[in-house]
Amino acid sequence: MLEPIPALEPRLAAPDRFVRNLPADSGTKWLAAGWADLRDHPAQSLIYGAVVFTLSACVILGLIRVGLPWLIFPALSGFLVVGPLLASGLYEKSRRRHSDAPATLAQMLLVRPASGGQLVFAGLLSCLLVMLWLRAADLLYALFFGMLPFPGFDHILAQLLTTPRGWALILTGSAVGGLFASFAMATSLFSIPMLLERRVDALTALGTSFAMTTQNLRAVLPWGAIVVAGFALSAATGLLGLIVIFPLLGHGTWHAWVALRPSDRSGE
Repeated sequence: MLEPIPALEPRLAAPDRFVRNLPADSGTKWLAAGWADLRDHPAQSLIYGAVVFTLSACVILGLIRVGLPWLIFPALSGFLVVGPLLASGLYEKSRRRHSDAPATLAQMLLVRPASGGQLVFAGLLSCLLVMLWLRAADLLYALFFGMLPFPGFDHILAQLLTTPRGWALILTGSAVGGLFASFAMATSLFSIPMLLERRVDALTALGTSFAMTTQNLRAVLPWGAIVVAGFALSAATGLLGLIVIFPLLGHGTWHAWVALRPSDRSGE
């Protein structure tokens, strides 16, 4: 005789892993909180910003030295991809400040994440994405201008802005670069703070960051616009603006993570 089929228990609803649907003005609050962190022991943050500026300048000079000056503009946009990784020390300062355990400059420069080597793995993935973007930019330049040598900065702007091929390259490059930057921002914006604070693997952090971003577009898109505007202002000042703007945005990004992380860990 067949036994009766047991009754199925209703499936329990999965608890929210992170906050959703934050208001559009959240970005200004994160920026204000970041400014407060910057003003607390400002020398630490400004020295950190100076280190980032020095690294960025070395990359640009290196591209010129090896004869790849046309990759400078894509490299500058690729900075948005690795920016969250470079800001790890700023996240550490903000985390310790709000845990009543102020960070030293050495602790900011030599961060010890809770996830250990997973942070390095996430950084390698970000660098790989930058390399893919640089390769794509190289191919786009060859597609529109052939194998002609780079004419120099005083002539390239005229070629880009006064010729149909130049405008086609600008539009195509902006579209392709926008896709790279959007994906990179969605996956790295919150994954690096998560890896710094929690014992999770890199792929889980990247996937969670993507979900957090897509579920909070109303708040994240204005924040992304603030980040892009800040970086554009830094580029307009020959990257000197990074000394102040990068720490400000880094501290602000930590507060974005705090606002979105699961409520059971929001007490820091």
